[in-house]
Amino acid sequence: MSGYLLVFAGTLVLVIAITPLARWLAPRMGLMDAPSARKIHTQPVPRIGGVAIYLGVLVAALVLGDQYNFAQFGTILIGATGMSFMGLIDDRWTLRPLVKLIGQALMALLLYASGVYVALFGHWALNLLTTVLWVCYITNAVNLLDNMDGLAGGVSGIAALYFALMCFFSGQYLVGTLAIAVFGACLGFLFYNLNPASIFMGDSGALFLGFVLAAIGIKLRFPDNVTFVTWMVPVLVLGLPIFDTALVTVSRLRRRLNPATTPGRDHVSHRLAAAGMTRREAVLTLYVVAFILGIAAIFVTQASVLEGYIVGGLVALTGLYGLWRMERPPFSRALRPPVEEQRTEVNHTGP
Repeated sequence: MSGYLLVFAGTLVLVIAITPLARWLAPRMGLMDAPSARKIHTQPVPRIGGVAIYLGVLVAALVLGDQYNFAQFGTILIGATGMSFMGLIDDRWTLRPLVKLIGQALMALLLYASGVYVALFGHWALNLLTTVLWVCYITNAVNLLDNMDGLAGGVSGIAALYFALMCFFSGQYLVGTLAIAVFGACLGFLFYNLNPASIFMGDSGALFLGFVLAAIGIKLRFPDNVTFVTWMVPVLVLGLPIFDTALVTVSRLRRRLNPATTPGRDHVSHRLAAAGMTRREAVLTLYVVAFILGIAAIFVTQASVLEGYIVGGLVALTGLYGLWRMERPPFSRALRPPVEEQRTEVNHTGP
């Protein structure tokens, strides 16, 4: 526990110290997020905060590396570094979605080659496919969740905290230390990212966090229970970004829009705000949801097969109901074009 606390405190302080420097560098590197009709902020905001998150976790990992020689741990860091740099390039010059997806798949293959893979099935091809799908989905889900001040950082931090607790209780201290470092980095970044945010994490942070959380979810092991039940644990912990991505994908397909290239205020947070919540209330509500899902995940780690699938089934049914309900008033008000866009359309089309 003392090691956990040391890594947490060190990462927290590092990110709090580095983030102002990143904020200062952003306009000099052309890494400013300009306001638009599709975005909530009204002033340009730096979007290089992910670099501070990455450096904070990396330093903690290097300190840990003095004590451990673990090839898989190094592979996770290499893949996460690749994700962060790809995100930084995307923040500066904008990469095509297909290019980012190929990069994510390559990093997932790197994990598989080092022995970090989903081992649910008896055939290597199915495990490989599941690993790639899991890593790509979670990485993009965290990236898509970065749509309101403090949301992606807070939810990622909550997920990392639950992963760290589970690792501590099951004796997986190496993976647990990585998880607690991510928690410290997210908490440190929230000092600057809560509403009103003075800096965004950008893709460099969101892709990094998504990849690391996906890898930690794969590495989790629960020797006191059967895999037939515990496979649900990381799915529950990361249930909120999984749900948000499913929601926008289904909603955009229903409206005959391309889910990968269509920007919009159609995420869960936007729909809660459209229903009458303030932005802070929407984010705090989603924090509560993330905490509840984490509690359900902890229960499943010790649950019998029947108990585990009852909990998993209830969460799945709640998610399906949420998908249906979020597409209806008052939440569907978020699907309307912003006022600025409506005015632009009127100006272009005439009376």
